[in-house]
Amino acid sequence: MTDFAKTRAMFDIPEGMIYLNGNSLGPMPIAAPDAIKRFLHDEWRTELVRGWNTKNWFMQTNTLGDRVGRLIGAKPGFTVVGDTLSIKVFQAVAAGLELVPDRKIILSDNGNFPTDLYMVEGLMKLRNAGYELLTPDPEAMMDQINDQVAVVMVTEVDYRTGRKHDMSALITKAHSVGAIVVWDMAHSLGAIPVDVTSTDADFAIGCTYKYINGGPGAPAFIYVSPRLIDDAEPVLSGWFAHEAPFAFDIDFRPMPGKIDRMRIGTPSLSAFSLLDAALDVWDHVDIFELQEKSVELSNAFIAKVEARCPGVTLASPRDPYARGSHVSFEFEHGYSCMQALIDQGVIGDFRAPNIMRFGITPLFINMDDIERATQIFEQILSDKTWQKPQFQNRSRVT
Repeated sequence: MTDFAKTRAMFDIPEGMIYLNGNSLGPMPIAAPDAIKRFLHDEWRTELVRGWNTKNWFMQTNTLGDRVGRLIGAKPGFTVVGDTLSIKVFQAVAAGLELVPDRKIILSDNGNFPTDLYMVEGLMKLRNAGYELLTPDPEAMMDQINDQVAVVMVTEVDYRTGRKHDMSALITKAHSVGAIVVWDMAHSLGAIPVDVTSTDADFAIGCTYKYINGGPGAPAFIYVSPRLIDDAEPVLSGWFAHEAPFAFDIDFRPMPGKIDRMRIGTPSLSAFSLLDAALDVWDHVDIFELQEKSVELSNAFIAKVEARCPGVTLASPRDPYARGSHVSFEFEHGYSCMQALIDQGVIGDFRAPNIMRFGITPLFINMDDIERATQIFEQILSDKTWQKPQFQNRSRVT
């Protein structure tokens, strides 16, 4: 049974802060400083280039990949970490298109995180092969899946509202018409149960700096189904994916039959050390128990805000199993109100045009935090604190 008091003690959150932004950037694990010190002093300083062998640096893409893979229901050997999520979007969609070369339609939705769409637009321009990107409303996406679609690219949990796609149903329908699915787990991994094996997922991608708490810019991951691994085209053909990387052949030959073919270039080993420490927390967590605690805390937060914060409207689905692990509210002055909350130690964030987001992360958030955050929210609205001049100026990052 997950001890959430124990996991809370595994994070270094500043005194007095109520951190409701783990859906954007997770807090620092207590173990992170020692992990980076060990890397600096016991690996890089002492081993230097020998570390690729003596510390197994060369295969950390895979060993850490398997640790992430366990959290998404993947079999060992089919997940690697490295690069950024944007790169993994490009890589997965490009590989998916190669598997169905006679089709030209890429289907997503207009609620997807924009960079996913940007990466596809760039891929389409690069290929210049008549591809078309369709972005219907999220609710209409299922109806748009037909035998003309090559790749369905979907982020399971909407980054603004938290609305959740039914991935099992979506994958089943896509497969029934011969389409490939790229499943973006940016707001799913570490937030809700996911299982790439039982859903027969094709590709899954995601980041590790949100709910996994791997640190700013922590490496992304990519999963490829065992039934596709022999045929998945690397596209971004870096030397780490070569069949014999240290033969230094001029021509690229992808690693046959292994997830290694989806590696690209030399990764950041310092970032890997932080991710490794963050993943240690997950050895103590049952994801189903975490979801139930998230539902309890989220429902309480919604009820308290709706009862005590006039003018604020729920933007997330009311059904807790139809959303991820963040709750969003619409408010006309959402940006300035969020700045006032942050000023008083309640850290959420804002998404245009008027969405206030709050990550409900049971690893380090409890019911006392929910009550205190609501009290501060209520007071800011009552006093109109958000009207103060210092809360009107937009920062570069919102």
